[in-house]
Amino acid sequence: MIASAQPIYVAITRRIKPGCEQEFQAALKEFFARSLAESGVHGAALLVPPPGSPSTEYGIIRSFASIAERDAFYASPLYREWKKRVAPLSSGEPDARELHGLEAFFRGNNSASPPLWKMAIATYLGVVPVIMGLALTLGRLIASWNFVLNNIVFNAFVVALLTWVVMPLITRALHGWLQAGESKTPMSNEHHDHFNLNQ
Repeated sequence: MIASAQPIYVAITRRIKPGCEQEFQAALKEFFARSLAESGVHGAALLVPPPGSPSTEYGIIRSFASIAERDAFYASPLYREWKKRVAPLSSGEPDARELHGLEAFFRGNNSASPPLWKMAIATYLGVVPVIMGLALTLGRLIASWNFVLNNIVFNAFVVALLTWVVMPLITRALHGWLQAGESKTPMSNEHHDHFNLNQ
């Protein structure tokens, strides 16, 4: 059996020059809107330094349909135009790495991903109420549907709720516990797949 292609998650860190933060965020908002129209780009999120933090690092997490579409996006004229626009606002080149599996949910700005057992517990806490809640609501409404269509619709709701509602809430609520005792240096004791954005 051929495994289905998995989305590719990319975390990019840029150091923004002091005083250029508002201009960078405005430019990035416009770039998000344009880039999300590109084939293969599933979504994008901005991670900003906490209020009062001296950090100048901004994180961007993007998701792509495949490695090929990721590479095509970063080689596109749209991305090259963005690099030129943001270069005067940035200090140095961006740091880019791929996130794998649960790490895509749990990595925060300037933080290492938690241990797998913590990510598993947090995911379990999100999955159980979602499935139980949908079983009592949506499940009853579509109970008479054929098996395949029933499962397609039910699981689509599960994935959507986990991705855009439940897991963001869970990771925020458990942030202190998830990161407790973990190094705040993104590269600490971890393996990351880096790729070149400067081709």
